[in-house]
Amino acid sequence: MEIWEAIVQGIIQGATEFLPVSSSGHLSLVQHVMGAQPESLFFDIMLHVGTLIAVIAVYYQVIWRMIREFVFLIRDIFRRDFHWKTMSDDRRLLMMLIIGLIPLFLLFLPVPGTGMKVKDLADAWATDSSILLEGCALLATSILLTLGVFNSRRYQKKVILTNEGRKLRFDGRKKYHVADALCVGVIQCLAAVFPGLSRSGSTLSVSLMRGINKQKALDYSFVLGVPAILAAAVLSLKDLGTDTVQIGTPALLAGMITAAVVGFLAIKLFKWMLASDKMYIFILYTFILGLATVVIGIIEQSTGVNLFTGLPL
Repeated sequence: MEIWEAIVQGIIQGATEFLPVSSSGHLSLVQHVMGAQPESLFFDIMLHVGTLIAVIAVYYQVIWRMIREFVFLIRDIFRRDFHWKTMSDDRRLLMMLIIGLIPLFLLFLPVPGTGMKVKDLADAWATDSSILLEGCALLATSILLTLGVFNSRRYQKKVILTNEGRKLRFDGRKKYHVADALCVGVIQCLAAVFPGLSRSGSTLSVSLMRGINKQKALDYSFVLGVPAILAAAVLSLKDLGTDTVQIGTPALLAGMITAAVVGFLAIKLFKWMLASDKMYIFILYTFILGLATVVIGIIEQSTGVNLFTGLPL
């Protein structure tokens, strides 16, 4: 792999991983248009590690607090001094993150009659000859974003009274409940399976539909993704021996660094666009791309030919 190719893939990964447009969906579409197959699973995982660095750079304070609180949690459990009702804000957030990760274990369930696990469906669908699923998933992302933005604005119209009798605009709940965390965890699990369903967009939207403050929802979504990316990287270390030789260390580093830098900027951009109510841009983008993908996919299925490469499906 050339260094410039690694940089281009790093840009795509860094931007689409955090913006609510689906990195897996875009990767699948690019491969379909170019008629190419993924060059290296390890390189793909290393790009995700680059985006993980971006999350840590933005949320290092929150992540450090969660690590410290996890140590305190283990200590209190052994001392039998854990009390759910009197948890601090940091401990409550930690518990909600843990609960939000529980649905990911569904990915390791076997799919009856296939010999595969649920997580294997993602690779199978992303590398097949059809892009219909990607198109439908992108449309689902657009719908979820629309519902999330609509509900967020509806909650913001509420007015609450303070103890002093002052009127304040309600901008959503600041704390997650168990049901909130489970709903976000389930949609994150689905996003891991369906290429085109944005993880950041879908988890954010579900939180907004549950009445969570939009900035708190975005922060929770990004921090929740850290353990998932780490787990994927660890499970792929077995590919270290062969793939790094094929790719080359300079290209690998170039891709990771690019993904990290672009990912950092994408997080900042996403936070600003959410705060300034510009989410409609992502809603329109995923809708138009999803609709076009579905139409092209239907045409290709009827003709049996890839419209971009001219090769049979």
